[in-house]
Amino acid sequence: MPVQKITESTSRYDQLETMSTGELLRNMNTEDRNVPVAIGEVIPAIEALVDAIVERMQRGGRLFYMGAGTSGRLGIVDASECPPTFGVPHGLVIGLIAGGDAAIRKAVEFAEDDREQGWKDLQEHAIGKDDTVIGIAASGGTPYVVGALEQCNAQGILTGGITCNPGSALANTAQHPIVVVVGPEFVTGSTRMKSGTAQKLVLNMISTSVMIKLGRVKGNRMVDMQLSNHKLIDRGTRMVMDGLNVPYEEANALLKKHGSVRKAIDSHQP
Repeated sequence: MPVQKITESTSRYDQLETMSTGELLRNMNTEDRNVPVAIGEVIPAIEALVDAIVERMQRGGRLFYMGAGTSGRLGIVDASECPPTFGVPHGLVIGLIAGGDAAIRKAVEFAEDDREQGWKDLQEHAIGKDDTVIGIAASGGTPYVVGALEQCNAQGILTGGITCNPGSALANTAQHPIVVVVGPEFVTGSTRMKSGTAQKLVLNMISTSVMIKLGRVKGNRMVDMQLSNHKLIDRGTRMVMDGLNVPYEEANALLKKHGSVRKAIDSHQP
């Protein structure tokens, strides 16, 4: 009989349907507090992966996230937020999900069980040796993800993995495994909960650290962010105000003229 995975083990709570709303929320919150603690235990592994990614991106490489279901959607969210947040080109960070774009909104049956499709999806993007592929799977056994990472390893492509099960196929396949052991889910097996939260936090840490190391943040500000709405134009204007010590109207005019916080500030510094 196969060993039961931690992510599939029985919840520490039972008779959930008998709990009051307050009890449900407090108990979920209690479980959620375990997530950042568990991530703290694997920061050295995250650090090693970030440094390896940066080295390759400085040579022109890209970052790919691969997953199925919740894990795939989290990767797509993180990838899609990099261009507006850091001003990088679309296609520098790419999220792939088993079942294709249709699976972003609706589950595609058995898509995650295709061991060959992940590598095929990567080949459509002309995957190369300066690229990095991070597989995301709470269970650590998703064939779509594991199969792709095996092919990447064979082709000399850097691989990472984010999972919540030690000893899983993903943990054993990825060159840089990040194994965040958050324990049983509040609802048994519902890995969109603590496991999903852990994956989201780790993805935030990876992409943000990579972008900072690539020079996409100045001080503590997103100086390369896309000015795609009034809120961001206002935020950018205030950054220019602080950076140049000028009034709001002048900062706003400079921002609109140069099109980015970085360019507006750099244009007026000796």
